Amino acid sequence: MPYKIAGIDVHKRMLHVVVSDVEVDGEYEFTRRVFGSRPEALRSLATWLVEQEAEEVVMESTAQYWRPVWEALERYWKQHCQKRQGAHSTSGTLHLAQAQSNRGRRGRKKDFRDAERLVKRLVANELVLSFVPDAEQRLWRTVMRTKYQARRNRVQLQNRLEALLEEAHIKISSLVSDLLGVSARRMLKAIAEGQTDPATVVALADERLQATPEQLRDALGVCRQLNPLYRRLIRMALEEVASIDKRIEQLDQEMADLLRRHEDQVQRLAEIPGLGADSAQQIIAEVGPTAATFPSE
Repeated sequence: MPYKIAGIDVHKRMLHVVVSDVEVDGEYEFTRRVFGSRPEALRSLATWLVEQEAEEVVMESTAQYWRPVWEALERYWKQHCQKRQGAHSTSGTLHLAQAQSNRGRRGRKKDFRDAERLVKRLVANELVLSFVPDAEQRLWRTVMRTKYQARRNRVQLQNRLEALLEEAHIKISSLVSDLLGVSARRMLKAIAEGQTDPATVVALADERLQATPEQLRDALGVCRQLNPLYRRLIRMALEEVASIDKRIEQLDQEMADLLRRHEDQVQRLAEIPGLGADSAQQIIAEVGPTAATFPSE
């Protein structure tokens, strides 16, 4: 009985697809076809793979162009393939190959040839395959990586704000531990709103600050004659920080909702010294709630 494997070379707008029976003597005989990358074209691809009786699919892609192809095949091809009469234990398996492991000789880039080489190297066990979690875990990863990027943006914004304050001769960053902490933000907000009296601004600081009122008044003395443009730029920065903080809060809630079924695992991980709830969520998003995908030896 034939056992067919499909190879897909994925590009932004076009997919080059080949299918061949890999249990034959001699050279593989490939059936070739080109598909688009839009949703309807991907459904046609899944239907065609069913018609071709492909048991496995291996693909390679630059950037993230493989994602919609993978998700379409999960939805429209995988289950149909697994439920087919006479299906193998490996029927419906999707593979994502790392592009470097499928390189051809220099100067010989041809898409169908790349797709054919994917099939040959998969059979020969010569490909480096990437781990792709299930659809649910991919959502976890997306949320956590979006939150990570938001936090990076916040740090970058804090650095830009510090540079702006230095340029404006507002020397507050050397006197507070957190430039975006509650006290510093209150004082900066007052300056952004037009306050010109350093004593009034300093009165907004938390008493627990280690800096003395005299040090703070000296650092903020420039606000008496501060150029209005700097006030506007400070206000823009504070508004952007507030927007990022709100986005992070929303992502925290999204992640808590997504992992509600795995709350026990999150809590157990969070109890490990050095970890917290956020780190626990990130670990589970990357490796899964049980890490069952990875070998124990």
